[in-house]
Amino acid sequence: MASTVRTKARSTIHEFDLIHALHQQYSRRISSVIQGIGDDAAVITSRAGQWTVLTTDLLTEGVHFDLRTATMTDIGFRAAIANLSDIAAMGATPQYLLVSLAVPRTGASRQVHQLYRGMMAACRPHRVGLIGGDTSASSGAWFLSLTLVGIVPPRKALFRSGARIGDGLYVTGTIGDSLAGLRLLNEPPPRASRHPSTAVLSTRHRQFLTGRHLRPTARVAEGQWLSTHRFATSAIDISDGLSGDLRHICEESHVGVELDLGTLPLSPACRAYAASRKLDPVDLALTGGEDYELLFTVSPRQRLRLERTALKQGFSLTYIGNIHPHRFGMQALSSHGTRHRLASRSYEHFT
Repeated sequence: MASTVRTKARSTIHEFDLIHALHQQYSRRISSVIQGIGDDAAVITSRAGQWTVLTTDLLTEGVHFDLRTATMTDIGFRAAIANLSDIAAMGATPQYLLVSLAVPRTGASRQVHQLYRGMMAACRPHRVGLIGGDTSASSGAWFLSLTLVGIVPPRKALFRSGARIGDGLYVTGTIGDSLAGLRLLNEPPPRASRHPSTAVLSTRHRQFLTGRHLRPTARVAEGQWLSTHRFATSAIDISDGLSGDLRHICEESHVGVELDLGTLPLSPACRAYAASRKLDPVDLALTGGEDYELLFTVSPRQRLRLERTALKQGFSLTYIGNIHPHRFGMQALSSHGTRHRLASRSYEHFT
């Protein structure tokens, strides 16, 4: 991947002006970067023995984002968070960012700068440096691909495959908020809505939920903490929905799970939204993706220490289930004490 920014078709965007502007605005001196933006490839150094963690995401207009409900800055922010969350789920420290972008002929330089402004706003708190990328013209929609590079000490990376029978299942933060926020963004304005219940949701709750969708948080500090103290036996970030991401842990670890639906951490705003639309908030938690919370397992002997340390650190964790033998399958325990098979109802491409 080239670390220069090149435009491959006629556009109102001036190639070298854009390269210079991005280089001036977002490049910074990092001791481990030998060469960043401005050459055919980026060159970095790394400390001997460190494991390198790499992740990439492709986002497509009309599939992952809608310009009618999100600003370019929001889109850039969320794109960076998706990658930061992957690094967080591995217990790693994010370091470098590369961005590939396809711009429609109607796209403006101003929009590109807004996109980068959002990406770097998400990356800056974690001291992530932009070291390269590529651009192309698009015949139609916007396409955005980010690659994030991180590091983790040897043998301390968190994987989906480490869950063991008897482990406790935990999740950070609250879940279901992003899906509720997305649905709100796609609804007509309250006054224009034909549904009287739409006006029931308070402005505070509405702003919280749309904020959780447009400006989510990557749990980088929590991931590093789980890795450093060897608390987690397995981990994944909730990007596709709790039920689907939990299935990934079970499949990779060859285990079953009992998920206690009555313990799922639901925000007051998510509950209020569900009540106003006559929905079950648990369904929002099970199916909603892009909360970017961490879902992880912890051995029985570590649970008490985990919870005590989390309290001291100010981390929000909730115990939501237990790992069982593979033959147990994926089961859900209702608040009434009945069990049923937990179906995977998360978002999947091509289905």
